[in-house]
Amino acid sequence: MARVVNVDEYEDLARVKMPKMYYDFYAGGAEDKWTLRENRSAFSRIRIRPQVLVDVSHTDLTTSVLGLKIACPIMVAPTALHKLAHPEGELATARATAAANTVMVVSTSSSHTIEEIADTGPGIRFFQLYIFNKVRAMELVARAEKAGYKAIVLTVDTPILGRREDDLRNRLVLPPDVSMKLIDGIGEQHSQPTEPGSSLAAVASEYKDKSITWKDVQAFMKLTKLPFLLKGILTKEDALKAIDICVDGIIVSNHGGRQLDHVPATISVLEEVAITRNSCYVVAAAAGRCPVFVDGGIRRGTDVFKALALGASGVFVGRPVLFGLAIDGEQGVKKVLDMLKDELRTTMVIAGCPTLAHINRSSVQTPEEKPSSKL
Repeated sequence: MARVVNVDEYEDLARVKMPKMYYDFYAGGAEDKWTLRENRSAFSRIRIRPQVLVDVSHTDLTTSVLGLKIACPIMVAPTALHKLAHPEGELATARATAAANTVMVVSTSSSHTIEEIADTGPGIRFFQLYIFNKVRAMELVARAEKAGYKAIVLTVDTPILGRREDDLRNRLVLPPDVSMKLIDGIGEQHSQPTEPGSSLAAVASEYKDKSITWKDVQAFMKLTKLPFLLKGILTKEDALKAIDICVDGIIVSNHGGRQLDHVPATISVLEEVAITRNSCYVVAAAAGRCPVFVDGGIRRGTDVFKALALGASGVFVGRPVLFGLAIDGEQGVKKVLDMLKDELRTTMVIAGCPTLAHINRSSVQTPEEKPSSKL
């Protein structure tokens, strides 16, 4: 594993090592996978504008998220069923994330319980919430708060699962020793699909609450004292609604290209949402901060740099963590986070940005902008 020098190489190894059904579950996207590919390619169209002759002898990547200090603005996104990648599943991911001194968002679709993951030791953990039914969701929020989780992240773009054709083709089923521990008992009859399709899609289609609205979000926010973030915002209109109900943070996300195909790449709409955030400090009733984060397609430190320049307070990475876990367990996750952090530091130094505060809108050029002709 010492020869792995970037996160894509972990995916190459995982493609060979993992059973095809489970690799496809992690790697796949919705329908034609246009958005899945666009999440990556959109980053390549953004150019970095380096500043030279800047004192970069000392660099600082530390930042605060919801008042919590972390080592760098690279965090672990919520992803399902880590035990498909490694026997220790989310327990190994949690230990590695804590060692990297950053945030792990634990999924409702985890293969370990909230409490088991908390028992791995100290660490900053958020809990990502799916609403299969409102009573169960309320119980999960209470359990997360009791177990020491620091925030709730409600995913809002999944009334049903997107059409993930690899899973349908593979007739995705879970092995006997793996289950979604937090929703055990829901949809057990779908453990083996009775017709071509994915068992997980069958569960989601039958049991996900499709009636959730902004009013329900407000009700859930009142259930906890924890900060409340919304994940799955892609438009300024929804960003404004989120700010109006005083959420504590927004995650710009298209679910890794796994839900609705042909929506834009997250980096392409990040600035629209981030600018909405800034302008609403004055005009909206939601006083105080509403940081904007982003996930989707982040594979390089340069990607992180570009996201920060376009208004993100931090980024979340998903698939690279899973593939690092698949190949080298806890150490693989730690190495993925370390590689991205080291790449970000290198980018900052060469671009003339010794601290995160030095990264700003002038640090990048988007496809819509023409290079300045002024001398």
